[in-house]
Amino acid sequence: MEGGPNYRGSGTPESRSNPFGDDISPAPRANPFASPFTSRPASSFGSSSAVRGGLSSRYFHSRRVRKGEVEQPWRTKKDPKEKWVTIIPLIGLLLGFGIAGFLVYDGISTVVHHKYCQIMSDDFSGGLNTDIWTQEAEVGGFGNGQFEETTLTDENVFIQDGKLIIKPTLQDPALLATYNVVNLTSAGTCSSTDLDNCVSVTNLTANPPTIIQPVKSGRINTKKGATIKYGRVQVTAKLASGDWLWPAIWMLPVNDTYGPWPKSGEIDIAESRGNNHTYAQGGNNIVSSALHWGPNSANDAWWRTNVKRSALHTTYAAQEHTFGLEWSQKYLFTWVNSNLLQVLYTNFNEPLWKRGGFPSVDSNGTKLLDNWTPTGHLSAPFDEDFYLILNVAVGGTNGWFQDGHSGKPWVDTSPTAKQEFIEAQDQWYPTWQAEGGGQMEVSKVEMWQQCDGDEDA
Repeated sequence: MEGGPNYRGSGTPESRSNPFGDDISPAPRANPFASPFTSRPASSFGSSSAVRGGLSSRYFHSRRVRKGEVEQPWRTKKDPKEKWVTIIPLIGLLLGFGIAGFLVYDGISTVVHHKYCQIMSDDFSGGLNTDIWTQEAEVGGFGNGQFEETTLTDENVFIQDGKLIIKPTLQDPALLATYNVVNLTSAGTCSSTDLDNCVSVTNLTANPPTIIQPVKSGRINTKKGATIKYGRVQVTAKLASGDWLWPAIWMLPVNDTYGPWPKSGEIDIAESRGNNHTYAQGGNNIVSSALHWGPNSANDAWWRTNVKRSALHTTYAAQEHTFGLEWSQKYLFTWVNSNLLQVLYTNFNEPLWKRGGFPSVDSNGTKLLDNWTPTGHLSAPFDEDFYLILNVAVGGTNGWFQDGHSGKPWVDTSPTAKQEFIEAQDQWYPTWQAEGGGQMEVSKVEMWQQCDGDEDA
């Protein structure tokens, strides 16, 4: 087909500019692969002798910059503050290394690497070993106003399926209904020399009326068979569940060297409450460790050395756990299941009298004496022989169960607290009877004494 005057064929330039022969169609794009120099006149490169393949030899030219031709003001004008940009980070780095080194050294130096010798290991496979364990018979509850009488019978302490069982049971209702006296002193069985811990009375005509302890339970100790001064303790146990139960693994001094409680100290390895997790203060899903120490009961500094730990995805009454203590002259700590899972950690790095901040005079005007610091032992009063105690207490009027929480059926200050408790039996006793509830089960107890000859360091 013939084109018009602008046809871009093999004809004239005019005919190649528009292959369609009209003034509308755009001209074809230039070949992108064509050499750019073919469209540039040779005259633009200078003389023919300077052209090399269409490119001038002077087209790319570099020359060396001679020294001194470029200004370098930073070499001649220095800001004296600029050096601190380097010095300050270096100082910070050195300080960081120094502090880290000190912390590592301090941590290592405060840990005493002692040798421990096992003095007792009991899995109860041979029954209750009376060469080690002593059952206690009392009604006083260590001044806590507890509602149980501890007995010497196998009703409350016995071995079952190779495990030690400590189980609370109800008191004979007849002893609560008429005038009765429980006098453990006359029976020659009381474990205490304090009359209040040995005698209890039911007298419904008194004002206010009184009853003997409405519950029986068990408490055993190693005072006769195994004591330690610095060492380790491990107790594998399933704690008791049931409302208003108070299972405990704890230690007391063999002798009241510094005076009556709490002057000579108390070590609570693990205490709990049998109530379930809905209890406001925390039930059997929480254990507490504490040290009790002070010049008298009104100045007990336990709150300075008290820590709680929650169970992980379970409770301490649902399955067995191992409760441990490690105790030296420089520190004391408790743990659950692994010594990495610490509950309470206390450093003996200053006199406990100073740490307690005790007044010099009690509120009643009695002078308070520091019997610990003169010994030169920073761990005093925790520098004496202690023995282990296992028990399940019930209730109490010392605040362990706070008034007004989760349906507590008695008031601590009430003179009839025991009656208020037993009158609510229909509420709490079914929780003791639930499967696996109402008792503490212990499968193994082990104790080690520090035996490297450095007990008094």
